[in-house]
Amino acid sequence: MMKGKSLLTIGDMSQEELEDVLALSDRLKARGAEADERPLEGKVVGILFEKSSTRTRVSFEVGVVQLGGAPLYLAARDLQWGRGEPIGDTARVLSRYIDFLVARTFAHSTLEELAEEGTIPVINALSDRFHPCQAIADLLTIREVAGKLQGVTLAYVGDGNNVCNSLLLAAGKVGMRIRVASPKGYAPDREVVSDAEEEAAKSGGQIRIFESPTEAVRGAEFVYTDVWASMGQEAERDQRVRDFEGYQVDEALLKDAAPEARVMHCLPAHRGEEVSAEVLDGPRAIVWDQAENRLHAQKAILARIA
Repeated sequence: MMKGKSLLTIGDMSQEELEDVLALSDRLKARGAEADERPLEGKVVGILFEKSSTRTRVSFEVGVVQLGGAPLYLAARDLQWGRGEPIGDTARVLSRYIDFLVARTFAHSTLEELAEEGTIPVINALSDRFHPCQAIADLLTIREVAGKLQGVTLAYVGDGNNVCNSLLLAAGKVGMRIRVASPKGYAPDREVVSDAEEEAAKSGGQIRIFESPTEAVRGAEFVYTDVWASMGQEAERDQRVRDFEGYQVDEALLKDAAPEARVMHCLPAHRGEEVSAEVLDGPRAIVWDQAENRLHAQKAILARIA
């Protein structure tokens, strides 16, 4: 269904394609690394990063190998791109050498140009606007715990960033109820919210935006947070820490969530800022399952695009 297509945002996937990728993720996880499916046999996957990474880089490289392909890591600073070669020229050249490109960039427009100017599928491994692979892994994790996605309530507390944008779109497609609580000035992109609302209207989901964390988490089965200052926002960190006061996911906030609510975080985490150490390292947290599921979800994406 997705064969030969780029994946820059969850919006590039139909509901059927998203559900198909989740189902394949389940099967690949159950079969393990020794599965006989090797759709990337003889293929080279370029992994081009402008930003540092632990989970994204390692999970993609391992996933490509397990699917029979060869990963080729490309640090942007080591390419002529780092010396000013146009992005379009880089895309055209790479298209002559490799079969797929996984790219982690600062600007989403960079990904769009790579996909437009090249002739190979491009997978968004994170940009300033979207993080689709994380959101798909998150859906996989939620379904493993809840047994379903339709009607499940997810509260996101924090910056309306790339992770939040992708969760909104993903939740809208699968019929979840998602509530986002952000301080004034940090709410998710209005265009993304509008798109998510359209998806939710078709799937039976619900999208709600708050400023109050307490309102957002009330009765929620899953509570999600992310760092307050992402890569590239280091100069804003002190201001953001002040602006996000009262938005920490801690035991006090979780009292308003469902009794068995699980806590999610895409990592890396700053204990004592967006989440308390007690919560992150406690029995409610499922963050390590999320991290593992990046591998299985990304393998499914690659397999369907191959």
